[in-house]
Amino acid sequence: MTAPTITPPQLALARTAAEAALAVLPTSRELVAGQPVTATAGMLTTGQAITAKFSGAAAGEVVVVVGQDLADALRESPLGELDLTAAVRPALEAAARAFGPVVLDPGQLMEPGVALSAIAAKDDAVSVPLLDGGEVHAVVALAVNPWPADATPTGMATRGAGGPAIRGGLDMLHDVEMEVSAELGRTRMSVRELLSLSPGAIVELDRAAGSPADLLVNGRLIARGEVVVVDENFGIRITEIISPGSERE
Repeated sequence: MTAPTITPPQLALARTAAEAALAVLPTSRELVAGQPVTATAGMLTTGQAITAKFSGAAAGEVVVVVGQDLADALRESPLGELDLTAAVRPALEAAARAFGPVVLDPGQLMEPGVALSAIAAKDDAVSVPLLDGGEVHAVVALAVNPWPADATPTGMATRGAGGPAIRGGLDMLHDVEMEVSAELGRTRMSVRELLSLSPGAIVELDRAAGSPADLLVNGRLIARGEVVVVDENFGIRITEIISPGSERE
């Protein structure tokens, strides 16, 4: 069985996709895209991998492997454990858009070796190492079926000629989207009571009238405030910021 032949246009397009992903990838290191190579399972074995399939102008799969520093920062955030897949999704989307308008599936968190082994088994899969001082700290891997015949890079956005800015701590997470919700109160009901609800029924909550509403991020209480109306929409005016560790159990 002969090894797949990866053409220079494919390598150029893979690097363009990797640079686009790097432009929006949260990282505490100053990474640069290395030379694209045939995908292998052992390029990076530590950290976490997110893999997603895409379809549209092209069909294929993209894998982004991130170092353990990002995974740890998300896990230990003061706002609670954040979703690594959501943090890396903009990088997945940016890489896939190198092939034109595409639709990306939600993505799946995997071990690096498993994700890279799976994509390396596909024909003409390419990996681009993201390097710091010659050491691999992240990987973007791509498999497209078929690869575009004209794969000339199209000048997609990168972090700029001056190189990426080094970010640490919460700065790494500034582009991560989180679910924010306001809660007026809570109650407990039996299944019988739930089934008896009908339009017009009143559910009594554990909060006195006029009490502040809770503001939660990913289910964690971070602030309280009063409900207001803004342009016919409900809003919440913050009156108290909850310090870490003092939220209710």
